[in-house]
Amino acid sequence: MAWLLVIVAGLLETGFAVCLKLSHGFTRLWPTVAFCAFALGSFGLLTMALKKLDVGPAYAVWTGIGAAGTAIYGMVFLGDLVSTLKIVSITLVIVGVIGLQLSGSSH
Repeated sequence: MAWLLVIVAGLLETGFAVCLKLSHGFTRLWPTVAFCAFALGSFGLLTMALKKLDVGPAYAVWTGIGAAGTAIYGMVFLGDLVSTLKIVSITLVIVGVIGLQLSGSSH
């Protein structure tokens, strides 16, 4: 259950990163409101998950999902540059997070 919280928190991190861009420096109301909601949800779920999980692997999964998710969202929906190097790098982030998770024990 704790890992599910981390995964959802990571997806919410993607949401708050995208909304941060869409807020244009907090000058647009609804993306700013959405940023606050996603950020609160993400940090709240991560906090709950950290009661049961080791901080290193949990944080790596949270940031990995957020980083990869944000990059993918940007390429698919926001017109960010798509390149082989970017796709390989996202894959390496995901592989690294999985490797960190597999390398340690969790509660």
